[in-house]
Amino acid sequence: MNLFKTTVMSLAVSAAALVSGVAAAQEVPNEGPIPTSALISITSKHDAQLDPSMLKLQVNRHDSPITAVTPLAPKNAQIAILIDDGLRGSFSLQLNEIKSFLTELPQGTQTLVGYMQNGTIRTKGFSTNHEEVASDLRIPLSMPNASASPYFSLSDFVKNWPSNQPGPRIVLLITNGVDPYNGRPSVLNQDRPYVQTAQDDAQRAGVAVYSIYYPDAGMRGGSFSGQNYLSQLAEATGGQTFYQGSIPPVSFKPYLEQFRKAIFESYTVSFRASATKEKRDTLTAIKITTSQPGVKVIAPEAVHPGVTQ
Repeated sequence: MNLFKTTVMSLAVSAAALVSGVAAAQEVPNEGPIPTSALISITSKHDAQLDPSMLKLQVNRHDSPITAVTPLAPKNAQIAILIDDGLRGSFSLQLNEIKSFLTELPQGTQTLVGYMQNGTIRTKGFSTNHEEVASDLRIPLSMPNASASPYFSLSDFVKNWPSNQPGPRIVLLITNGVDPYNGRPSVLNQDRPYVQTAQDDAQRAGVAVYSIYYPDAGMRGGSFSGQNYLSQLAEATGGQTFYQGSIPPVSFKPYLEQFRKAIFESYTVSFRASATKEKRDTLTAIKITTSQPGVKVIAPEAVHPGVTQ
């Protein structure tokens, strides 16, 4: 596979990202419990507010104390919209709604638009200038399998996150979710090694992955497997996926409203998780629930000890 380098990800930026921010968790200072955090969101009836006192945390299936629950601050959030460059040309009808979403985000929120192409991301990087970021939107190339695999692109992006700023990290994938390197995309073939790798990489980087399903220019089949993969990725990282069967949505506006509501009703849950120098890439299973009536917590299934938002 011929991978092109991401436009803004020079070797210097990549190296810096690996030794600062979230990626600094790779340098585990000591064995034993160390400060760690997870980004969660909630769904609730009647717009109920989260009661932190009713949250329950399990780390590796053992009850564990929560040290802090902090609402997401828009000025600290980093939101990356990653678009598959192989989408059907009709995707152009959605560009104005995505532009409106970007320009209406709270001041200070860092945003990015990138295109998944040949297993990597073409982007100019993060900015708080939402009008400038919105101007990066364009009609996709609409070449079948232009992204190579959206999961290759996602892995490359989260491992080389183009920002050293600490804070909540969120991705919105717009893709059909099909992995063409997984063989025939059908209900009879649900092996998913590259999806699993992307999932693990996102968990290690502390990134919540959301997605909107949209058909590829050439792939007529595979909607079931693609949507299934996107759902797996969202559930594992604390995100959500939005789609209406195998047909392209008439409007992105309802999905973008749900996405906006989810990310700005997110919280950072802080706790301590064990780590060892010998197993720096090890993920730790967590489960965060609430006994609060009418409230459901959406949380990652695993974290990297030492990753803090």
